[in-house]
Amino acid sequence: FSVSKFDDNFLTVMRNDAVRHAAEQGHTMQVDDAKDDVGGQLSHVQNYIASGVDAIIVNAVDTDTTVAMTKAAESAGVPLVYVNRQPIDLDAFSATTTFVGSNEKWSGTLEAFEMCVQAGGKGKAVMLMGQLHNEAAQSRSEDVREVIKLSMCNGIELIEEQTGNWSRIEANDIMSNWLAAGLEFNIVFANNDEMAIGAIQALKSNGISMDDVIVGGVDATEDALNAMQAGDLDVTVFQNAAAQGAGSVDAAVALVDGQSLPKFVVIPFELVTLANIDQYIGQN
Repeated sequence: FSVSKFDDNFLTVMRNDAVRHAAEQGHTMQVDDAKDDVGGQLSHVQNYIASGVDAIIVNAVDTDTTVAMTKAAESAGVPLVYVNRQPIDLDAFSATTTFVGSNEKWSGTLEAFEMCVQAGGKGKAVMLMGQLHNEAAQSRSEDVREVIKLSMCNGIELIEEQTGNWSRIEANDIMSNWLAAGLEFNIVFANNDEMAIGAIQALKSNGISMDDVIVGGVDATEDALNAMQAGDLDVTVFQNAAAQGAGSVDAAVALVDGQSLPKFVVIPFELVTLANIDQYIGQN
């Protein structure tokens, strides 16, 4: 199992549940940290093939560069499961390759629409985006842009957007710079919870009341739910890290056993607000 990077809260939950589920099923799994390096991850896949593994699971560093890994595994006849991040070559997968994850069209859409409702369809907004080579960041950002074109949401003006690379620290820095520059806004769209939390920290450090700003993210991590209970985060979207991790193991085993799977095994996204937060405590 090649994971894009170990230093990520959501991916850590996903990775740990994959390891736990594999052990419970009696399988042996090697897990490696690609450290956000495309070449390193391709080397992982090549090494796995050379060592004769039964199946490979990949959480892609860069979803635009998955073709080489797919071709290597398919040429060697080794079942390959991508997890969490949708590869660019999904439509071209053979019967021995699949993707286990959530349909990103829904993540940004659920987040942005609920934020539009809470804002009454008007306001000035900024957006913190994930790594721009990542399919999730691209899709979630475009979802926000599409939602604010809707007639009930077109009073929302997106005045600034910048990539925070999924990072709480980078998002904090970006938000601090925006505030120092005198930017005025009352809505913060973030592609994930880590960046939403970074934004919240910067806003609070600058003496801004969280009652005056609507902040949303994606993932429903433990830290995000704590922030929501504290009245700081308004919206998040549950992406089931545990189900993705365990699901990737189940898919790998199914492919090894010669079973037929769809190219995309969907784990649904779910909207989380203060009204239903109790259902999600302890899930991620």
